[in-house]
Amino acid sequence: MKIGVVSDTHNNKKNVSQIIELFNQLDVSRVVHTGDITKASTLDQFTQLNADLFGVFGNNDQERDSLDESVRRNGFHIHSHRLEIEWCGRKILVVHDPNDLDDADFKDFDLTLHGHTHLMRMERRHGCLVFNPGESAGHMSGYNAIGIVDLSAMTAEIVNF
Repeated sequence: MKIGVVSDTHNNKKNVSQIIELFNQLDVSRVVHTGDITKASTLDQFTQLNADLFGVFGNNDQERDSLDESVRRNGFHIHSHRLEIEWCGRKILVVHDPNDLDDADFKDFDLTLHGHTHLMRMERRHGCLVFNPGESAGHMSGYNAIGIVDLSAMTAEIVNF
């Protein structure tokens, strides 16, 4: 199963449109947003995905009433700070801020996803793949990124746009 990973869209609606198009072209089964969506109107755009949306809110997701309403209205699976899921027999932990991983036991997870730093991260810790595709709200073409994780092979790749 391939999943899409996106972080820190920060209300950049033009980029969100491109992100959705890329995920749909890449035929991902699910998409995980690791936070900092910012506004409900941006979150609403993700209804154009051909996959279900999961994730967590970030520190810039302060319009929570409207964001929570968008989650309910659109059937998204976005949680406050931490999300633990299991897909294809893989245990996955999702947070926004990597500081929230300080108390995580990486041996308990196959994949850990985070955002917040706007920096790409792809490393192994105690057998767990720790991944952040980096920023997707920048204004310079070619420097924005999303991630694709293959849960069968436990590999990740960056797709710049």
